[in-house]
Amino acid sequence: MSDPLNEMICFDVYAANLAVGRLYKPLLDELGLTYPQYLALMILWEKDGRAIGEISGILGLESSTLTPLIKRMEATGLVTRRRDDKDERRVHVFLTDAGRKIETERLRLTQCVADATGLSFDEFVQLQGLLRKMRKAIQK
Repeated sequence: MSDPLNEMICFDVYAANLAVGRLYKPLLDELGLTYPQYLALMILWEKDGRAIGEISGILGLESSTLTPLIKRMEATGLVTRRRDDKDERRVHVFLTDAGRKIETERLRLTQCVADATGLSFDEFVQLQGLLRKMRKAIQK
């Protein structure tokens, strides 16, 4: 009898997502971060001062989901929020020194995750490319 889950790519993607999440958890716990908070920091390290709407678009989260996450990050001193001078409805998020300092851990976390996958560098890059291609096709 065959396993019906072996025929479902969605299960493999789901199970891989859970495994990667479990891999990141202890690493991020050391930094006092959740995975979504880490993703938000990564976006801000790339370009500080982004609007909440821009961050939510990149992460694929609703602003109503992202706002409480950003507020918690502000409460822990990682970011500050400021209303746009020209449009009071827009809120921009800026890194604090503490938020910038965590970026020094980025390479270590990336290396730990890459090492744990059991993939070569080329396989890792290929897998990432295929997952992005699949995600973009599904989102169309």
